[in-house]
Amino acid sequence: MASGILNLGYLGLQTLEHVMRVCRTWDSIISLMPKGGETIWGNLDWSPKDGNNCDHEKKGPVKHFASDGTQYSSYTQEGLQVKEAMKHGRIISLGNAVSQLPDSLVTPLDLEAILWKSNSDTFNLSHEDVRTEYDEMIRESIRKGGKKKVYTERTVFDLLNFVAPKMMKRAEAHFSHGIAANLDDPKYSHYKYWSNPLESRLPNAPDMEIYCLYGVDIPTERSHAYKLSHSDKRNSIPFQIDNSADREKDHCLQNGVNFVDGDESVPVISAGFMCAKGWRGRTRFNPHGIATYIREYKHKQQGIESGESFNIMGNVALVEDILRVAAGAKGEDISGDRIFSDIMRISERINLIL
Repeated sequence: MASGILNLGYLGLQTLEHVMRVCRTWDSIISLMPKGGETIWGNLDWSPKDGNNCDHEKKGPVKHFASDGTQYSSYTQEGLQVKEAMKHGRIISLGNAVSQLPDSLVTPLDLEAILWKSNSDTFNLSHEDVRTEYDEMIRESIRKGGKKKVYTERTVFDLLNFVAPKMMKRAEAHFSHGIAANLDDPKYSHYKYWSNPLESRLPNAPDMEIYCLYGVDIPTERSHAYKLSHSDKRNSIPFQIDNSADREKDHCLQNGVNFVDGDESVPVISAGFMCAKGWRGRTRFNPHGIATYIREYKHKQQGIESGESFNIMGNVALVEDILRVAAGAKGEDISGDRIFSDIMRISERINLIL
């Protein structure tokens, strides 16, 4: 959630219960978690995005939340330039300083340190309250377990499986987020793998073409720095985005959020990787060589030249491409790939067996 929004008072004292009611009953939210593990998203000391300048520009209003929950907007045309190496593989950092510590100084998550209440110690909740595994955790152990920890795409799932085993058991019956070692294994015929392009194959369809169409050149959330909440109220949220985390002259980190290129909602690695590498040519994910094309739409302004995820359907260039393909044009007829981002360089840095 946006930095500071959970400090707002309109949800009352039951803020956590409201959030849990959504997260623990909408199991499909797990389908939005990154797929491909550390191979795609990076580990503690490496990611395919590391070392690349944030050379896109912020255009238009950028929403922020102050520590008191007040929302405000800022405008800037300043190019984003990284002055020090970012560690984008650290998707969640509990503490701004630990987000840049060397791998050798990062302490792993001690799941055994998170202690549980006995049944007699748990709160008596009414039938209207949300009963979750979180209610059974001892708050002090959560605080200890959250100090100076970082999580990659792989260890985030370890954490979720520990703190929310019931929810994750339901979700993992329907979704998978790994990379198939052997796509001939009969287990991959199960429907839970179908939504993951790294655990399924494209069909034998020689006349088919696949297009990855998406906006670029907008700062998009990639990883977050959190801090401990100071509230000791029952069921208060223990962590919040550290909106004071900003690196001097490093505009990729603002208000506790590390930004990369994307369409404001989805980073280019999610939108373009399969068309750039995973499906390009004949691969084990595309055994019949279906042609793939990348068509990026550089964000220029709101309206007919927007690259924003929620406005791009009004982008004239996108509409033109869709209409031409629907009318029978091939990828070569619309000039093939059109790429403004560094998706090809990012994809080359990903060591995926094809």
